[in-house]
Amino acid sequence: MSDNPYDVLGVAKDASADEIKKAYRKIAKDSHPDLHPGDAAAEARFKAAAAAFDLLKDPEKRARFDRGEIDASGQERPQQRSYYRDFAEEPGNPYRQGPRYEGYGDEADIFAEFLRRQNRQRGDGFAGRDVKARGADAHYALDVPFIEAATGGSMRITLPDGGDLEVKIPRGIADGQTLRLRGKGGPGYGGGSAGDAYVTLSIRPHPVFSRDGDDIVMTLPITIDEAILGAKVEAPTIDGPVKVTVPKGASTGQVLRLRGRGIAAKGRTAGDQRIELRIVMPKAVDDDLARFMEEWRKTHGYDPRKGVTA
Repeated sequence: MSDNPYDVLGVAKDASADEIKKAYRKIAKDSHPDLHPGDAAAEARFKAAAAAFDLLKDPEKRARFDRGEIDASGQERPQQRSYYRDFAEEPGNPYRQGPRYEGYGDEADIFAEFLRRQNRQRGDGFAGRDVKARGADAHYALDVPFIEAATGGSMRITLPDGGDLEVKIPRGIADGQTLRLRGKGGPGYGGGSAGDAYVTLSIRPHPVFSRDGDDIVMTLPITIDEAILGAKVEAPTIDGPVKVTVPKGASTGQVLRLRGRGIAAKGRTAGDQRIELRIVMPKAVDDDLARFMEEWRKTHGYDPRKGVTA
C-alpha cells in the first residue's frame, strides 16, 4: 500500500478539504476496528487513513508535503543536499569543482565536513571536533476512544520500524489537541539530542455521550409510568452507572444534572453530567391502557399546545 496520503484516501492532489474529509469518513466507517474486531487489514486501513487525514486536513502541513519538505508521516525531509551543492558550485568558493565531497554518503557528512573546514580556516580550535545536530521531529496521529479521552489512560502507537511508542492520554484531553513527547523523535547526529514526537489526537464519537465544554451530555429514555409516577433508574456516566431520581410528572426534554460527574481535567473544576429525559411509549398499547386513558381523559384532559401559535 502506498503511503502517499492522497493515494491512501483515494483522492486527487487538488481535492478540496471537504472531499478529503468525506473520503476519510467513508474509510473510517467501513474499516473502524470496533466494527471489525480482529481484522488486522481493516485496522491497518483505518490507521493509514487517520494518519493521511491528519496531514491533509492541516493546510500548512499539506502545503509542506506538496512541496516535498515533509514526508507522509510529517517528518522533515533532508534539505541540505541541494543547498550545499549550490554553494559548492559558486564561483570563487574554495571547495568548487574539487573532489572534496566525493565519498560522503549523505547530507549530514557534507554538512559536518563543511563546518570543519570553515573552523580550520578561522583557526578557532574546533577543527577536529564532530558536528552535533538535533534529530528530526516526528509527527503522528492517534485515534482515541471517547472514554479514554474523558478519563485519561495510556495508548501505544506502532512505528514504521515495527517498534511502538507509549502515549499518556491526559484526563479531559480535547479533540485536535497535540501532545509533545520530548526526545521521542528521530535520533540526533554526532551525539546531538533526539528530536521530539508530536501526537495529534482525534476523539472518536460515543454512541451515548457527547461533550459540551467540561460537561457530559446524554439522553436517557424513560417509560410513561416512570414519567408519571417518578422512579429511581440507572444512568451511565463516564465513571460507571449511577442511580438517578426521575421526578413525578417528568416530561420529555426535562434535564437532570449530576454535579461533578463530567470532565475533571487537571487544574479545572470538574464539569457536570446533564441527562435529558425522553419518554418512550410502549411498542404496543394494550386494551387496558387504552381504556384507562379514555376514562382519564374524560375528567382530566388538558391541552399542552395552548398558547402555541405559528
